[in-house]
Amino acid sequence: MKLLITGGGGFVGARLARTLLARETLAGRRIEAIVLADQVAPPADLAADARVSARVGPLLEQCAALHDESFDGVFHLASAVSGECELDFELGMRSNLDSTRALLDALRARQQGGAPATRLVFSSSVAVFGPDASVPMPKLVADDTLPAPQTSYGVQKLICEHLIADYTRKGFIDGRAARLMTVTVRPGKPNGAASSFFSGIIREPLAGVESICPVSEDVRHPMSSPSNTVAGLIAVYEASREALGGRLGLNLPALNMRVGDMLDALEQVAGKKVRALVRFERDERIAGIVANWPTGASAARADKLGLKPDGSFADIIRQYIDDSRARGDAATALKGLDA
Repeated sequence: MKLLITGGGGFVGARLARTLLARETLAGRRIEAIVLADQVAPPADLAADARVSARVGPLLEQCAALHDESFDGVFHLASAVSGECELDFELGMRSNLDSTRALLDALRARQQGGAPATRLVFSSSVAVFGPDASVPMPKLVADDTLPAPQTSYGVQKLICEHLIADYTRKGFIDGRAARLMTVTVRPGKPNGAASSFFSGIIREPLAGVESICPVSEDVRHPMSSPSNTVAGLIAVYEASREALGGRLGLNLPALNMRVGDMLDALEQVAGKKVRALVRFERDERIAGIVANWPTGASAARADKLGLKPDGSFADIIRQYIDDSRARGDAATALKGLDA
């Protein structure tokens, strides 16, 4: 079995690759090769695995070559993130919409040339939901809530959901779209996502560094750990079309968290001194984007696939701590725990 992971050099993509390599099988088939396509090279441990090869460069520029390459499965994770898409409209359209269309057309060309339809999982987003004057957004957005995105990123994700559904209807691919919740805690430096602070207010204090929270402690949002997100992507890939039950886009499970409760969990795990490193300073641009996001989500269809949310936000923080120790960067990433 040969797989393609776009965005495979990123945090979620690399974790997905490691998980698949450790499993050795997917949907009952042995994994023989994984191609990681990204603008950056994959982490050293993945590059050292004989089953892994890397394609470095913009996905849009790589898709023409994919016409001549056969993949049994694709996890399409590559995208520009929310804050970037608001600041640079062309970047978002090129990275999220144009690249997805080019990838789908490469897979379509293979199918029309006689190859079996490739199974594809698209990482959509909770950002496809938003407030609409005619259809108010519920407290919990469900699988059947009307998507009404209020950001360019959310619009691009929703368009891609529809494209994948139509390419699947036509038999060009076997597609499905998993709507990811905000993944936290992400290691490393903040990225351009408007949601980046949801990781920052945990990650930086654990490292002994002050973190600025740009929204109030009463802001609510659905969250998922990295491991639970990866488990959801794999489960959606392995599910039959019958088990998915119709519409191809579904929510992954989440903990619906208030920022203040996230910080309570941080204090529970790491102590008051660590929590005190979070300072509130409103950023109108970020707060305006977040105000148009769901405050919570449900995932009834994912539940039928056996997927559950994380046990608690404290568990998510402990997962980050364990991951930091496993990566060998605890001396810097967890410096605040020793203060």
